[in-house]
Amino acid sequence: MLLGLLAASGLLLVLTYAPPFRSVRLVDRLAPYVHDTPPPSRLLGTATEPGMLTAVRRIAGPSISNGARMVDRLVGGRAAVRRRLDALGGDLSVEDFRIEQVIWGGLGLMAAAVVATVGSVAAGKLNVLTAGLLCVAGLLGGVLGRDWWLTQQVNRREELLLAEFPVVAELLALAVTAGESPTAAIARVTRLSGGELANELGAALGRARAGIPLVDALQQVADRTSLEPLARFIDGLLVAIERGTPLAEVLRAQAADVREAGKRRLLESGGRKEIAMMVPVVFLVLPVTVLFALFPGLISIVSLAR
Repeated sequence: MLLGLLAASGLLLVLTYAPPFRSVRLVDRLAPYVHDTPPPSRLLGTATEPGMLTAVRRIAGPSISNGARMVDRLVGGRAAVRRRLDALGGDLSVEDFRIEQVIWGGLGLMAAAVVATVGSVAAGKLNVLTAGLLCVAGLLGGVLGRDWWLTQQVNRREELLLAEFPVVAELLALAVTAGESPTAAIARVTRLSGGELANELGAALGRARAGIPLVDALQQVADRTSLEPLARFIDGLLVAIERGTPLAEVLRAQAADVREAGKRRLLESGGRKEIAMMVPVVFLVLPVTVLFALFPGLISIVSLAR
């Protein structure tokens, strides 16, 4: 009887919502007379592009947003986060970064819960205090770990910018010496080269072509970075564009200064690693050498004592 009732209900629903028997909605009546707006171009990035943040927002909804606001209130430092995100050069907002911190915190909490469960099963009993502290440590470690990883990303990008700066500066100097204007030289260098610095200059040139003055677009690049050589480089470009001053020699001098600074950093790094290399020499190689030198004598002394 129950199966017959379910079958009858299903058949009734199918007949009710079948196209011949379904009532026509107002939207369907007006659709032939109203033209829809054309879909946006795929080349234009939007906030509704598929990704991890969009998926999390659709699944978790208000809960993840409340968690992000709570993390923002507890951790603070929105200005520092905004500055590092700008230095990273991405489109990530502070709210998106807080959501990623919540996700990392959730993953850390899950990992800590798994570790606590495995430890409890292995020990045969559950220590509530230890498990709670471990879960809290996993949650805080995930939230703070995302902030640490952002700092590492910024440092790595700044190292790439410094490594690419001398080559880009000399290419610009060569183009300017050949008779091109600073704007044309920037366009040529960004078209022929790649890397983080070329991408930054290309983005500034794109904003200038979109209507923003080139001086303002380059100034935005200088404001986002914390590297003093790159800021001086942008200032030299701005002065050359605004006042028409010679630029080639200035760019070559800046490239030489950056190369000298790179050599100094390499020597300092080598000095620090030289001190670190003394640890295995003193605590591993030297004791083994002394042992090999004294072992035959010790064997002889022991044999004579017998």
